[in-house]
Amino acid sequence: MREQLASRYRRFAEIEARGRSPLYESIASGVAADPFALEFLSSLPGEKQQPNLLLAAVRSVCGLAEDWPQFRALLRSNAPAVAAVMLARRTQTNEPARCAALLPALASLPQPLALLEVGASAGLCLLPDRYGYDYGRRRIAAPSAEAPVFACKANAAMPIPSTLPRIAWRMGLDLAPIAVTDEAQTEWLETLVWPEQEDRLQHLRAAISVARRDPPPVMRGDLLTDLAALARAAPADATLVVYHSAVLAYVADATAREAFARTVRELGAVWISNEAPGVWPSIRDRVGHRGPSGAFLMAVDGRAVAWTDAHGAWIKWIEEDES
Repeated sequence: MREQLASRYRRFAEIEARGRSPLYESIASGVAADPFALEFLSSLPGEKQQPNLLLAAVRSVCGLAEDWPQFRALLRSNAPAVAAVMLARRTQTNEPARCAALLPALASLPQPLALLEVGASAGLCLLPDRYGYDYGRRRIAAPSAEAPVFACKANAAMPIPSTLPRIAWRMGLDLAPIAVTDEAQTEWLETLVWPEQEDRLQHLRAAISVARRDPPPVMRGDLLTDLAALARAAPADATLVVYHSAVLAYVADATAREAFARTVRELGAVWISNEAPGVWPSIRDRVGHRGPSGAFLMAVDGRAVAWTDAHGAWIKWIEEDES
């Protein structure tokens, strides 16, 4: 158990945090080599041992540590309180900039759209039509001056949309929805943003402000059992799109993931998956090359279409002969 945890935290440091957050890279490397931290994590359920959850929980209880030695001291002094937060909370990183990666797929579909996002958290990724986008070669203006504009570096193969999608209906599904109007709950979303990433934090705050003007509905439920009932509420004259980003990795059972995919197909919905490559090995194995380290693989109806940055900072569209 401890060696598996150590490997998990080393991977987080070397692949996910490196180049994004030097502080979290250092802390995660420290956790991987620290007997007390590994023992502390071993005492928690497996689904509560994620690096992002530990880092955010210590930050929530104690404030942001300056370095690994201070983090270790804070964890040792406040272990029960940190454990309580980790047991009560989830890693619900509601990164609205992921809409920049989703937008090309959404814009290519027959309009208008009925959006159904699973693992929606506060529903910020249910609002792709309320943000602006800058792909370098083309900029899509935000519909309001207060809305964030997400910069996303796109390769030449990516079909850049010319307009925002038309959304006729939107709905989220989450095990523990975050109320976008609740200050305490949205503060947790801010805690999940990594240090040194001030742009992400400002964009998150702007997206929350946009969402509060007309909060997207997010229902409490399980994607494995409650998806079909929600989908039946979508208007028949809109293209139903079921999508998710960094969600299915938390469904550990591969059989359950396949059952979810089968449900989406039976609904007749367009399915957009934006996940780590290992979540859907059958999709990953059909791609003729490996993607950048730490990248997500986006697929439409089970066909890979792009490698994407986990936080929406870039997208590499896959040519026909690459998949």
